[in-house]
Amino acid sequence: METLVQTLAVVATMANAVVYGTDVFSAIVQRPALAHVDDAVLTSTMGQIHRFGDRRMPVPGVFGLLATVATAVAAGFGGRVTAAAAAAVAAAALVVWLAVYNKVSAPVNKELTDAALDCRTAPNARGLQRTWDSVINARVVLQAVALGAMCVALVAS
Repeated sequence: METLVQTLAVVATMANAVVYGTDVFSAIVQRPALAHVDDAVLTSTMGQIHRFGDRRMPVPGVFGLLATVATAVAAGFGGRVTAAAAAAVAAAALVVWLAVYNKVSAPVNKELTDAALDCRTAPNARGLQRTWDSVINARVVLQAVALGAMCVALVAS
């Protein structure tokens, strides 16, 4: 059981690290860079980024969440209380992250993607980006909590 818990914890950590890294990049590089481009460039660039990101990022996100939940379950069945609790904290952080993403980020992504695919500038591009930016720090913190908790789960397993 120990090997299973450790394997699941590693898979969860690696998959969630992909999302965490993407969000950190967005917060510390992409956000300030976009402040220096015009609305047409913002719409086109972010629309295309979200076009591909929204299709590809669910893969590590789903693997990460499923492996995190599986870690909590396996650790619980294996009597690893600390590992199970840590993985449960990670799973809760990921569920909150997903709610924030679905409520705030995803609608913005869709609007910018639709505009980019139609080769038009979103009339509210700057406002859309401000809305998206308003939750990126929270998303980073939630992913950091999840990763930290999974590190605890791995050590405690």
